[in-house]
Amino acid sequence: MPVLKFDPKVSASAQEALEPHVRPMYDQPGGRRMAIIEFAHIERTEPAPNTEGKPSVKVRITGLELPNRDQEGAVREAQRFLHLQRTARGTFDDDGQLELSESTLRLTAGLLANIETARLRAGLEHWREYAQRLVHGPDLTVSEVRHEMQTLAEGLTAVLHTARDHNSED
Repeated sequence: MPVLKFDPKVSASAQEALEPHVRPMYDQPGGRRMAIIEFAHIERTEPAPNTEGKPSVKVRITGLELPNRDQEGAVREAQRFLHLQRTARGTFDDDGQLELSESTLRLTAGLLANIETARLRAGLEHWREYAQRLVHGPDLTVSEVRHEMQTLAEGLTAVLHTARDHNSED
């Protein structure tokens, strides 16, 4: 896995967005600020074969916006949702129903859209891994492939029906 390195230089527009926050950060040791950033590829380093160096990519902050106090909640909500989208996990019970993990449920904060997003994400991840195991597993006969495809189709159908069943409870 390549190492990510940030170039200490930032674009002029990013520097301009940071300027009003320099003094408050200086005055508040340990302070934090939310930000929405855009970064761009600057340099790629690929070590020579048979050396101990790690490949790396250097990026520079090219766009940056910092929310004011009134906007910070919306940015935190977007951050929480993106984290949920990336980390949603769950398991299937004996009836084929997807049960979200406790950590995923905590991230949803009881919001139906977030719960359904997490449920669908976790279900799709499960069946993607299942398909990957089939692709990288032993050679299968045509009838075994049909059986595995049927299992995959039924699993995906169960994920979709679970989402519909939960949506219709409203």
